Amino acid sequence: MKLGIFGGSFNPVHLGHLFLADKALSELKLDRIVFVPAYISPFKIPSEGTESNADNRIAMLSAAIAGCSRYAIDDCEIRREGISYTIDTLEDIIVRYLPSGKPSLIIGDDLAQDFQKWRDSERILQLADIVIGRRIYSSAVDYPFPHTFIDGEVMDISSQIVRQKISEGSNWSSLVPSAVRDIIMDRRLYGYDGAVQNEDGLHSVIMRIETEARETLGIARFIHSRNTALLAHDLCRRFGLDPMTGYLAGIAHDLGKQLDAKQLLKLVKSDEMQISALEKERPNLLHGRAAAVLLREKFCIHNKDILEAVAVHTSGSENMGDLAKIIYIADKAEVSRNIDPVLRKMCYEDNFTPYELDNILFAVLSKTISKLQSRKLDLSEETLKLLKRMEERNN
Repeated sequence: MKLGIFGGSFNPVHLGHLFLADKALSELKLDRIVFVPAYISPFKIPSEGTESNADNRIAMLSAAIAGCSRYAIDDCEIRREGISYTIDTLEDIIVRYLPSGKPSLIIGDDLAQDFQKWRDSERILQLADIVIGRRIYSSAVDYPFPHTFIDGEVMDISSQIVRQKISEGSNWSSLVPSAVRDIIMDRRLYGYDGAVQNEDGLHSVIMRIETEARETLGIARFIHSRNTALLAHDLCRRFGLDPMTGYLAGIAHDLGKQLDAKQLLKLVKSDEMQISALEKERPNLLHGRAAAVLLREKFCIHNKDILEAVAVHTSGSENMGDLAKIIYIADKAEVSRNIDPVLRKMCYEDNFTPYELDNILFAVLSKTISKLQSRKLDLSEETLKLLKRMEERNN
């Protein structure tokens, strides 16, 4: 096996690390790269707090390479404790992994300039091929020892930059894999404050919900959910609501769609709302209420507007709020739906007569009721109450 060894603090692992590893795999035709997180790096002053915790760093590294059979993690330096010296790790890994030929020791150009000062650097050169990846220098540097240079664009990312951005509340989530981002948020590492209003935090919740929708719904239902989310996003922006809140409610609104009658009835018992005779007859009508329960219990969403919007998106509600109106509209009018061209223009064209939100809701509601009546389907009490209220408003 042609083996690469990539050591570092990985505090946290970021896209620059993965970019360098991927380049090494392809250019050197390696079979596997072993990531070796340091217990204490001889090159860096250890940080204080949970961000330096070995368990956290291994958890993030494991999440970053999940599902990739060409990457491995070895915790030998952490088990040894103390300062991590490359020569000790190299000798240990060669004995245990039995690589074919010299392993490739992958280091960044930020560390390579001092390689000859490393402990037993001459012995390292005997045991391994040194591979230098571009991290900070825009062009190749001539090093006075045998090495292979991996060319590539400089990625201006470091673990220190990531930690600093998190502690400052700056945008940082694009610098790390999404799974690493979720661990940082869940464990509140590097000074992350966990505020729900934080853009990164909201994005993390949306990503988790969207993953749930993609994995549990059929492909057609998932595409419908995402189209609903996109239209809800645009309508929220148009009518002065938070667009990403609309997207969240839209992507989540059908999470209960794949549940059977028994599962639906069990879930909605906790929302403390009565189950109507029509819902008992047609339990699938409960899928919105079930999705709202899932949002609250599984994803810790307690925003009343979001929960209402998801719960009532099927039948509507007499006193529904603006976000609920938007999700009702988006569910019925997203781009894959076959709807009246005039109605589509009302929903999608900002400049097509400045309709109020209630005008659009009434138009969508009327078309929906006509369709249900043509199929000889009973209307729920909530739908009838909403229709009456909208008719009174428009008279």
